[in-house]
Amino acid sequence: MRRALRLRAFVVPRPEDREVPGDERMALRWVARATRPVDDLLDPEVMRGVIRSLSVRADGSAVPGSTQRHCKKALVNAVGYAFGGGGAGDDLIPEIRWQVPTDDEEVDPRVLVNPGQARSLLDALSYVGLYGRARGRRLVGFFAGMYYAGLRPEEAVAVKYQDCVLPAHGWGRFVLHETRPQAGKRYTDSGRNHDERGLKSRRRGAVRVVPLPPQLVTIWRQSVDTFGTAADGRMFFTERGRVLGSSGYCTTLRDARILALPPDLVESPLVARAYDLRHSALSTWLNAGVDPTEVAERAGNTVETLLRTYAKCLYGRQTVANDRIDKFLGDYE
Repeated sequence: MRRALRLRAFVVPRPEDREVPGDERMALRWVARATRPVDDLLDPEVMRGVIRSLSVRADGSAVPGSTQRHCKKALVNAVGYAFGGGGAGDDLIPEIRWQVPTDDEEVDPRVLVNPGQARSLLDALSYVGLYGRARGRRLVGFFAGMYYAGLRPEEAVAVKYQDCVLPAHGWGRFVLHETRPQAGKRYTDSGRNHDERGLKSRRRGAVRVVPLPPQLVTIWRQSVDTFGTAADGRMFFTERGRVLGSSGYCTTLRDARILALPPDLVESPLVARAYDLRHSALSTWLNAGVDPTEVAERAGNTVETLLRTYAKCLYGRQTVANDRIDKFLGDYE
């Protein structure tokens, strides 16, 4: 049933019945008969039941507060769409008093890399795959953008050469105005795997100026000199010039971890996901003493989100702090 809904019912255009496998067609017919009319959502008791179902997993355990917040946003939009206006969902759901629990949204400190580990990982990428195919070498600048500039994956995918200032020496900058989130061609208006969208949680046409440290400027200049750019100016792309897919760069990152990290850390959650490089970047800036307002501006976050989520120590930073405490205490012995 889940497969039939995701791949057949909730896509546009919807496939013809004859194109749907028999078991999925039967599931969709049952759903059509068993589904309650949308007007039933106007009944507070029905809406409370919907909310309860979004707050509990199938095994009976509670859904984390962050997931519930995402579900609430999706439900508000869906209800508003169903009743023919964006405001309907906002007017209906608050009356039910959906209290989303607060939970710990802080980043797990075990996923954060320090600068030395980040450099080792970027070096290791160059050795992933055959040299001629350059599977890993093509992605050095992509992952470096997440670590040195704090870019999200969908932002790093969309970096274009014409939006960058990459001087021979010193800091550069990048004007970010476009993202390429990956949703799958079944769920995008364009029919492509990646939609072309603006900045996350920002008005249409908004831009963000991202300073680029000299280390990243050097890496990006080398990437352009070696591989050039795609037809539209994108700096990071597949061997055939296509937009980078998450499955491809996640596999490359996994292979690079094996080369860059000792065995005990390979088995750990340290930089297990591409997004952990962004987490590490923001934590690095905070640990370096950069004002949180400036960090939030560079990262495209609010200060509240930044301090709640990213104010964590880097891997090995506690050891440095412990040594300083030991030294201070030793002065009085």
